[in-house]
Amino acid sequence: MYLVMGITGNVGGATARCLLAQGKKVRALVRDREKATKWADQGVELVDGDWNDAAAIERALDGAEGAFVMLPSVWAPSPDFKEAKSVIANYVEALTDAAPPRLVALSSMGANRTDGLGMITALSLLEQGLRHLPMPTTYVRAGAFFENFLYGLHVAQGGTLPVYYNPTSRKSAMVATDDVGAAVASLLSGPAWSGHRVVELGSMVSADEVAAQLGEVMQRDVKAFAVPRDGWPAAFEQMGIPKGQTGPAEAMFDAVNAGWMDIGVAGTEHVAGTTSAHDVFAAAHKAATA
Repeated sequence: MYLVMGITGNVGGATARCLLAQGKKVRALVRDREKATKWADQGVELVDGDWNDAAAIERALDGAEGAFVMLPSVWAPSPDFKEAKSVIANYVEALTDAAPPRLVALSSMGANRTDGLGMITALSLLEQGLRHLPMPTTYVRAGAFFENFLYGLHVAQGGTLPVYYNPTSRKSAMVATDDVGAAVASLLSGPAWSGHRVVELGSMVSADEVAAQLGEVMQRDVKAFAVPRDGWPAAFEQMGIPKGQTGPAEAMFDAVNAGWMDIGVAGTEHVAGTTSAHDVFAAAHKAATA
């Protein structure tokens, strides 16, 4: 049996689907059972609680052959990242008291650095926090998710996909959440390893290429448009980030555009994604029009 955190989200859900497809037993820690009903219907064992409760995490870990952990996505973290630090402390406490035979943690490209990351700082802290645990651990440093561009199905009707990548022709690591889930599931249920390792996950893709693939699905010409840097705060506020708290999101994209928050770090392994942005857009479009 494998513990999957975040099962009601994209990556946790993709991981659970892959494990279930392999015939593996899955357990999930859930705050709201109603939201996880479909997983219970598929045989997933649900444990009440969430990542803010170390005792609940420990209960969920009991007897697990492996565990997948991740942090909640916080676009406007506190200046000291207290939200992430609290969850990490709970993980460390639970994993120390109920150590599974193997652990996989969702991280991000750039998490090898400790500053200048913006909101990705939380994942750097996660790697640092888990580093001293004794069990075999893999950090999956994923590229940017193609799913983050799904707003394009609504806003690109006029032929323009606004992005924060500048220049739009520059390639950086991107990946579909289904590929992240497949990689995590493979690590949890596949050959054993020793020590701590890092797997970079993603393929090099530009915003221009993403826009073109979106256009193929929408059957119209779509071009990527780099939102001017001075317009970022207002744009992030429209996404729901509170006024005055857009800095971490801005810093993250600044780091990507600077070219140093990417894959290719020495001493890491690399897995290329197999699902394209086109695949992600097509599946979402089909679901929306079904």
